[in-house]
Amino acid sequence: MTVLSSMNSGVSGLKAESDALGVTGDNIANVNTSGFKAQRAVFEDVLGHSILAGTSTGLPGSGVRVGDIQQMFTQGSLSNTGVSTDVALNGDGFFVVKGTVDGVSSDFYTRAGEFVINKDGKLTNTGGLKVQGYQANGDGTFAASLSDVTAPTAALPARETTEMEVTANIDSSAQVITAAWDPQDPANTANFSTTMSIYDSLGNAHTADVYFRKTADNAWDYHVLTPGADLNPPVVGNAEIGSGSLTFTTAGALNAETVTTPIAAAWGGGAAATPAAGVAINFGTSIAEGGTGLDGTTQFAGPSNVSAQKQDGYASGDFSGVSVDGQGVVTGLYTNGQKIAMSQLGIAKFRSNDGLGRAGQNLWISTRESGTAAMGTAGSGGRGATTGGALEGSNVDLASEFVSMIQHQRSFSANSKTITTADEMLQELIGLKR
Repeated sequence: MTVLSSMNSGVSGLKAESDALGVTGDNIANVNTSGFKAQRAVFEDVLGHSILAGTSTGLPGSGVRVGDIQQMFTQGSLSNTGVSTDVALNGDGFFVVKGTVDGVSSDFYTRAGEFVINKDGKLTNTGGLKVQGYQANGDGTFAASLSDVTAPTAALPARETTEMEVTANIDSSAQVITAAWDPQDPANTANFSTTMSIYDSLGNAHTADVYFRKTADNAWDYHVLTPGADLNPPVVGNAEIGSGSLTFTTAGALNAETVTTPIAAAWGGGAAATPAAGVAINFGTSIAEGGTGLDGTTQFAGPSNVSAQKQDGYASGDFSGVSVDGQGVVTGLYTNGQKIAMSQLGIAKFRSNDGLGRAGQNLWISTRESGTAAMGTAGSGGRGATTGGALEGSNVDLASEFVSMIQHQRSFSANSKTITTADEMLQELIGLKR
């Protein structure tokens, strides 16, 4: 009977609107959940007759139902947190975490980058699931397979200096010094100097003063001095630990470098001597080495000055935290200023994000509908870039959700009117027998 059918249609509307209101309520409840993706109810009409069994033309429908709860994978806004282990994804993709959730052990996928380092040095989410990445190799590359991202929380061993580099300009108009070189009076027997620290095998810093002495036009000597008290056995005053010469072209380019005495020292305090081949000192790529002679130390008219200098040694340092760059490279930070790449976060990409199954706790799991996760790194293959010290917020639009709530409320009331109206019509029909 059509009147009874209209009551059933009204009931279906009440149920569908109740389910849709539940979706809206879930969205509103998660407005502050990191990485949360809003959902929407997809309504479908219901036919009383199958179209396969015959035509349904001219026949009324049988109401409505919620055919699907669709996930909306639009980008949430990023907010800076200042927490170095927080990571946000800006674009497509998911972080991969591994562990057990509700008795299921698997890889799970998340947009919530609220990560911490646990007592074992593992990078985990707040639920204790281990973040997966490509572990760093010693040569600067990364492993081909995923593993737990692990921070080497032990102290970073000291590294002995094996190479020094000086980039400078030494004044072409400087006077040739005729007095003999005197390591105990370097200021008066050299034209210019620079100072840097070099490290022994135990990580002790030693002062290395490099003095430049002009011997002729376009010709200079250099001498490397260190305090004699640092040596084993110690000596009084300055100790010369290396020397050589530099020649320049008439255009000021470095023509050639010559090592007279390799930089070497027997340090005191139980440290090993400098490397057998000595500490290499680099003033740039000379013309004799196939370079232009202009990428390092030059000789132009103007005050002598150092524009850059470095050496490859350092003292030991304690682990102090991590940072994450735009490609998801997790770098360990140490108190001695060193930064060591630990791992590169693995980013999963799916053919159908809508097909992912919600697993709770800000997690998704792959399904047949989503397809298998394609693994890669941030910024590659259409995957989003990472931002360290930030989190992706929920993509719930609170204003839209309140509008949807009003719409569902009104639709619920309208469907209830269908039922009461049908009830009144039945009452009239029953009254015909009186």
